[in-house]
Amino acid sequence: MIRLKNRTQLEGIRRSCRLLAEVFYLLEPLVVPGISTKELDKAAEKAIRDGGGEPAFLGYMGYPASICASVNEVVIHGIPNGTKLKEGDIISIDMGINLSGYYSDRALTLPVGRIDQTKQKLMDITRECLDIAISKAVAGNRIKDISRAVFEHADSAGYGVVRDFCGHGTGIELHEEPQVPNYVGRGPNPRLKPGMVIALEPMINQGTHEVVILDDDWTVVTADRKPSAHFEHTVAVLEDGTEILTRPRT
Repeated sequence: MIRLKNRTQLEGIRRSCRLLAEVFYLLEPLVVPGISTKELDKAAEKAIRDGGGEPAFLGYMGYPASICASVNEVVIHGIPNGTKLKEGDIISIDMGINLSGYYSDRALTLPVGRIDQTKQKLMDITRECLDIAISKAVAGNRIKDISRAVFEHADSAGYGVVRDFCGHGTGIELHEEPQVPNYVGRGPNPRLKPGMVIALEPMINQGTHEVVILDDDWTVVTADRKPSAHFEHTVAVLEDGTEILTRPRT
């Protein structure tokens, strides 16, 4: 069932998304060579709790951290640990907040110091995929309009589009219907309506689209161990346009 949010619910989700954007604003400058992903996780949890929220990921289906910290070939769900980031790495940070029962979800990929041109291009194309997804997330369109646009942009650049994981509804729960794939499959194709809140999240690989889940049952890596990038925003479909709820401060 797809939940259409009313004005009160939308305002609660906005507050959660604003806090999430602020936490990312505080976290981004910490991504430097020598910091561990566990240190980033602790900083994120403190900022979330200081803002009156709770980490939405912590304890979700047994997940042991407040953020997902996915480095280089890790696509999603990288568990923070003592490993230190190195110059030339890229790291995808995925994070959600529960603020008074309202959920937000966002991800972005960041460079660690200077990175090579191939990683930069991967990040650029993936960010463009998210922008394209948002442009298609308007009332009257269908889910597959988003999926098709993302896939065509990434595929035309020669990249693999992850098929095993996808975007989703959010707001009242962390994960809701509908699912929002980044490729066109055989699944449902509901029409977008005002009041829908969805997390759009292209996950794009430098090489194959195929992924493998490691023995911890969380960490997802590219099958060919080439880098992956991940960008995500929570957006609200409104009668007069689409609002990017997790937009960072300018």
